[in-house]
Amino acid sequence: IPVDNLYASPIFALDIQSKFADSMGDMMVVSPDVGGVARARELAKRIGAPLSIVDKRREKAGEVAGMTVIGDVTDKKCIIVDDMCDTAGTLCKAAEVLMEAGASEVHAYITHGVMSGPAVERVTNSVMKSLVITDSIEPTEAVKGAHNIRILPTAPMFAQAILNTWNGTSVSSLFDDQTLEPIYDGLL
Repeated sequence: IPVDNLYASPIFALDIQSKFADSMGDMMVVSPDVGGVARARELAKRIGAPLSIVDKRREKAGEVAGMTVIGDVTDKKCIIVDDMCDTAGTLCKAAEVLMEAGASEVHAYITHGVMSGPAVERVTNSVMKSLVITDSIEPTEAVKGAHNIRILPTAPMFAQAILNTWNGTSVSSLFDDQTLEPIYDGLL
């Protein structure tokens, strides 16, 4: 059975272009690790922003020894993009490292907000101005109540994918920001 994956990057791009319309020239997309570079590059291309990487050094499994920023983030509004946020420890540390490297603001866009354990408290007390997640995982009341966490709906994209499949039209057209824009009009 053929399948199409649906990606959050078009939704993230629309949201970023809406929320940061007056400062798109100051944006920098950041991968929080080397493994996420392709994802970050995709979003950077969509919004016309440069790319930076936070390189993590590990001394033993599960323990980050240090982080280094690759790229000049001075006076940039940094957008960390990743697929998942569990306890938010690495995410919040990456935000600190970016601010120490001269970023003016740090925001994060995460597809799957697991947000377990101390995640909400860490994000709330972090230097990040905002964390944006999708509703791919049901958010807890703590997540919903956090002042600097926003939740983007995935239902419009899934509904359009189902409609396109039913009508025999392209699901991959949903990878295009312009296709999603009217679907998300007024929701972001």
